[in-house]
Amino acid sequence: MTQAAVNSVYKSRLRKHKIGIFFSTAAMALGVFFLMWILLTLVSKGLGSLSWEVITTATPAPGEEGGGLANALLGSLMMVGFATLISTPIGILAGIYLAEYGEKNWFSDLTRFVTDIMLSAPSVVIGLFVYAIYVAHIKHFSGWAGTLAISLIAIPVVVRTTDNMLALVPTSLREAAFALGAPRWKVALFIRVKAVKAGILTGVLLAVARISGETAPLLFTALNNQFINTDMNKPMANLPVVIYQFAMSPYDNWRGLAWTGALLVTFSVLALNILSRTVFAQKVHK
Repeated sequence: MTQAAVNSVYKSRLRKHKIGIFFSTAAMALGVFFLMWILLTLVSKGLGSLSWEVITTATPAPGEEGGGLANALLGSLMMVGFATLISTPIGILAGIYLAEYGEKNWFSDLTRFVTDIMLSAPSVVIGLFVYAIYVAHIKHFSGWAGTLAISLIAIPVVVRTTDNMLALVPTSLREAAFALGAPRWKVALFIRVKAVKAGILTGVLLAVARISGETAPLLFTALNNQFINTDMNKPMANLPVVIYQFAMSPYDNWRGLAWTGALLVTFSVLALNILSRTVFAQKVHK
């Protein structure tokens, strides 16, 4: 190939590279623009109603002034907390099984297939499922039903993250542990899991961020409660449902609280995502 032909090929590839970089940068800029637009709108509309009263008082009755989101905040914290306690051990243990024992196993292939389906399934379907198998039988909404629904959303996230992280552990590390006479379960728990524990914890945080803003499944399971309630066996208020109901109301006070609730949820999820992608991501590389 002549020098002219080489130069022609090089210029063609460079031109395609620049075009690709341009469109990639434009797409990133477009996404950042809309993200900043959403965040600025939330801050401008929700920050004005943010006060100590919002955190310490329950939601007001229709037409009343004042009030806050204490019952919704408490309900969301309780349900997300219990859902995390349920989904974390189940998801991590299932991920360990898939990574360590599921190399050539039809049951593992089926588990991965079902997990992928649950990851892409609409959350409203999971809410209807829990309503049919639990709420319809006990004849009332409850915090436990909401916890079960969002747990089913969080579990596949933790499973896939754990499975993928454990797959990154070098084979030589496992072989060295086996050569020293370590049993397989010790290799799984004390070698592979320990090597990627930061990545697994990142998956747990991402699962928490995912379920913190879910509205549809809670509409069919926990519903709402105007009062502060710590009994998980009764209908329980939660931020996503309160935001949905207040945003659709004709009362200015309720709409202001809806914007404030949306601001709290958004920045909580944003903080969890930043935490998972910075602090714990740095620990993975160390």
